[in-house]
Amino acid sequence: MPLQRTLKKEIYCRSTGLHCGRKVAMTIRPAGVDEGIVFVRTDLPGKNRVHAKYDNVADTTLATTIGTNGASVSTVEHLLSAFWGMGVDNAMVELDAPEVPIMDGSARPFVDMLKGVGTTTQGKFKKFLVVRREVSVSDSAGTAMFLPAPEFKMTYKIDFRHPVIGQQSCSLTLTDENYEREICFARTFGFLRDVEYLQARGLALGGSLGNAVVLDDERVINKEGLRSPDEFVKHKLLDAVGDLALLGMPIIGHFVAYKSGHKLNNLLLKELMSREENAEIIDQPAGEPVTERLRAVRIPAFRVLDAARA
Repeated sequence: MPLQRTLKKEIYCRSTGLHCGRKVAMTIRPAGVDEGIVFVRTDLPGKNRVHAKYDNVADTTLATTIGTNGASVSTVEHLLSAFWGMGVDNAMVELDAPEVPIMDGSARPFVDMLKGVGTTTQGKFKKFLVVRREVSVSDSAGTAMFLPAPEFKMTYKIDFRHPVIGQQSCSLTLTDENYEREICFARTFGFLRDVEYLQARGLALGGSLGNAVVLDDERVINKEGLRSPDEFVKHKLLDAVGDLALLGMPIIGHFVAYKSGHKLNNLLLKELMSREENAEIIDQPAGEPVTERLRAVRIPAFRVLDAARA
């Protein structure tokens, strides 16, 4: 059973917020056992702490926003995705603005920062959630479901009427190494025709070719092109990892999505947790014999990151 972990030391960065369009200062600090991921709005007085939980999701328009007691933080999915990918359970994220900086539009800068400081174990086992029966949600555009499986697997399919994207699909068993190699590099993407509309609504004010893949009606307009031919579907996987990380524990099961997004991903977690028979939470106490049910599943592998060799 892997142990909970946090950062060895704090991280500081300053970069643009995708929607607010201004520089955001972010400090990520180590946190104690069972504290989870907590965001702190240093620009707000009073109750400025927001726990990264699926039932704190306040909005899913273009990004995942979490909030409680009048404080909110948006665009959390890329950072949460990186935390999951690098096996970080507990951290405090301080921000002086209402959103996480967008960096290059992927999770790779966050992964690089986590590898730069390293991680440390904390002496208590991680909790895991094992999917016990099929759970699904849908809307007019897509579907998302969990199926029982002995490991954490993700299958995602997208379908865009665009000559560069079209239909793309990807299926992976998730480990930290697969996450770093196959997913974390994939950037968010959008269409040039939508930029003026979004900015008129006060959104995407910080968007640029430096933090997104942008397409006109026929091609990718970024000079460097794509990082991989399937970068689009892999970014959807990246987002989904971050959205599912709001459960607060790794999942053992098969996530299957077709044209899903932040809204359906969150609705799926709510549906999963709505009935006890849908899933079982494994909280293995230290020193007790491993149960047969635990032996029947494959726990995702998480390395302890050694900053000296990162």
